Amino acid sequence: MNWYRVMAGCFLAAMTLPRAAHAVSSAELYTAKSYSYGRFEARVRFAAGDGVVSSFFLWKEGSEQAGAFWNELDFEKVGAECRLETNPLYGNPAVVHAQRHTLALDLCGAFHTYAYEWTPEAIAWLVDGMEIRRETGATAQAFADNAGAKGLSVHINLWPGDASFGGNFSPSILPVHEYVDWVQYSSYENGAFKLAWREDFMGSALATDWLTGNWASPKNLSTNVAENVNLLGGYAVLSLTTDDARGPAGATPGGAGGTDAGTAGSSNAGGGAAGSGGNAATEAGAPTTPGGSASSAGASSAGSAGSAPSGGASASAGAGNSSAAAGSGGSLAGPGASPPGGGAGTNTANQPSGSSGGCNLSRRPAHQGWLGGLALVALAGILRRRERARSRGL
Repeated sequence: MNWYRVMAGCFLAAMTLPRAAHAVSSAELYTAKSYSYGRFEARVRFAAGDGVVSSFFLWKEGSEQAGAFWNELDFEKVGAECRLETNPLYGNPAVVHAQRHTLALDLCGAFHTYAYEWTPEAIAWLVDGMEIRRETGATAQAFADNAGAKGLSVHINLWPGDASFGGNFSPSILPVHEYVDWVQYSSYENGAFKLAWREDFMGSALATDWLTGNWASPKNLSTNVAENVNLLGGYAVLSLTTDDARGPAGATPGGAGGTDAGTAGSSNAGGGAAGSGGNAATEAGAPTTPGGSASSAGASSAGSAGSAPSGGASASAGAGNSSAAAGSGGSLAGPGASPPGGGAGTNTANQPSGSSGGCNLSRRPAHQGWLGGLALVALAGILRRRERARSRGL
C-alpha cells in the first residue's frame, strides 16, 4: 500500500466522519490479486433488510486516487424488496450507469449465481446463466483502455445505506448476513472462457490471497471489520452487526437454498460451471484456487427452499461499494455462530457501542464539514495502525 492512498483516505475521513462514533460494523471480502478479461462468478445469497446494501462487484485497484480513471462493475441488492441493480462505473471523474432489474427471483431468500463476462468487445451481466444486461461500444472501450492490462479484483461487501441509496436503514434489524457459496474465475483465451481457479471456502480461515476490508463503508455509517467475515460450513459469511455484537451470531448459511442454473452455455461461453444448490463436486486434475483448494465444475446438490424477503419500497440508484485497500485476513467463527442449517443464534445487544471508524476510502463520501482536534488525534492512530499493517505486508 502506498502512503498517498492512506493519506488520501484519511483526508476524506477528516471531512466526512460524523462526530458520533460508528455504531454499526460491516464487512468486505476481496481478492489480493486482480484479473483481466474473463468470466467472474459467485454463488451468493444477498442479505435482506431495508437500507441494507449487499453486493458482488469488480474493481480496479487505485481507482480512488486523484486523477485516476475509475473502473468498477456492480451487482448490488438494495431496498426492503431485495431489488437488484447493475452498474458499470467508469470515468475521470467516475460516472454511474445504474439499471434496476425486475427479476422473478428471491435474491435474499435463496442462492443464485451472478456472473460478469468481460471481454475487449463487451461486458455482460448474468444471473443463473441468463444475461440481464450487455454493454458494448464506449463502455466496453473504457474498460479495455483503462483496466484491460491492470485487471479487476473481486469484491463482496455488506453495508448500511440511506434514503439516497439502499433504503431506510435501522440498526434494530441487526444482525443480517450475506452468504457466499463459491467464487470462481475463468480466463478469456482464444475466444473462449477457461476455468482458472475456484474458491469453495471449505477451510476454517481465509486463504492468504483473500483479504478483508478495514475502512469506512460508502455512506460512512459503518466500519468494515475482519470479525464480520467468517467461514462456516463451506460458506463465507459476511455480517452487518452492531459494534458490540460483531461476528456471525445467528448466521444459517445452509438453512436456505434454492437452485440456480449456473452459467454453462451463457453468452460467449467456453466452459463454466453448471452448478445448483451446494458446493460443486471436485473435478479431477482441475486447477486450484488462490488459496489452494481444488477447483471444480459441474452440477451439485440442490439446496432447500428459501424464505421470501420482506416487502417495502426501495431507494433510488446512485451509490455503490467502497474503494479497496489492503486489509487483514479473515477470522474464525465467533461465539454464538450456528452451524449450517441450524437454529438462529442470539444477539444480546443492539445498542451503539462507541467504536470509532477508520479512514473513509469510499467513492462517494457525504460532505459533513471539518472535524476538530479530536479527529486529528484519531487519524494519527489510524495512520499508525496502517503503518503496522503495511510493515506486515498487508
